[in-house]
Amino acid sequence: MIRQNVLGIDHLGLTVADLDASKGFFVDGLGWDVVGGKPEYPSAFISNGAAVLTLWQQKGDNRRGFDRHANVGLHHVAFKVPDEAALNTVFDAIKDWPGVKVEFAPEPSGAGPKIHFMIREPGGNRIEFAYDPR
Repeated sequence: MIRQNVLGIDHLGLTVADLDASKGFFVDGLGWDVVGGKPEYPSAFISNGAAVLTLWQQKGDNRRGFDRHANVGLHHVAFKVPDEAALNTVFDAIKDWPGVKVEFAPEPSGAGPKIHFMIREPGGNRIEFAYDPR
């Protein structure tokens, strides 16, 4: 069966408006590591040991933010956390980070039991952090 040949996501590439600000958010704000990059395309490859993101510097002056209701593309990326305390710790650490826009603070997702929050990182990408006890 073909399904068994695809193991999961190898990495996720995000185009960002400000590479240094986004890299700083993930590295300094969340404690991720820089594991590579391509200076000729300005990019940074970052990882928390489980996930790898490639951050690519957006080029040109035509910067339009993503409209999740109107554009085809990445709606958001969601990272899971081990428990509710960790969710709150992450939120407290990044809610006031320079360039971060909080869409909503930790709250139940629908009727629960999942609890999540949503932000836009400094480069403009929408990111969810979630804890699901199921």
